[in-house]
Amino acid sequence: MLTSRLPDWVEPYKLAARAERLEGLVALGGFVRLAEQVGEQRGDCSVWLDFAIDAQGRREIHGRLKAELQLPCRRCLVPMAQQVESEFLLGMVTSDALAADLPSTHEPVLVENEQLDLLATVEDELILSLPQSVYHDEAQCSVSRDQLSSGKAAESPAPAAVSPFEVLRRLKDKT
Repeated sequence: MLTSRLPDWVEPYKLAARAERLEGLVALGGFVRLAEQVGEQRGDCSVWLDFAIDAQGRREIHGRLKAELQLPCRRCLVPMAQQVESEFLLGMVTSDALAADLPSTHEPVLVENEQLDLLATVEDELILSLPQSVYHDEAQCSVSRDQLSSGKAAESPAPAAVSPFEVLRRLKDKT
């Protein structure tokens, strides 16, 4: 079980040169951008990060995160517990031009002045891992199926268009 807190900032090139592993917890309450998207969160996000240099000399971070978030149901907007997990591979770059050179297997992470904002990086990955939509089961949702419908009966489908070749088929059948 993870008990230590991850630092806010790290020197990723040094960590990669030594093939270091960081693992620890990050408080979900400190993620402002996450809160703007899905509401305030409590608890911790568990994070595992392996810093390395690959065979091509690229400095990379193999990461995994896991958190239980309270995400709003898209029908009733009442928060519900949702497990969010992600595995990612980050390529360290110092500019956007270098980010374009990364292979498609790597996501770029910007390192400025040999420092990496680790908390912002974890928050980015957590936001990218959010499910597209979250719904309670119908029986548990406070919004019923009747409340979701507009009250109008479904319109009958438009009659099928007559094929322009229908006339030819009839002429052929007459002969």
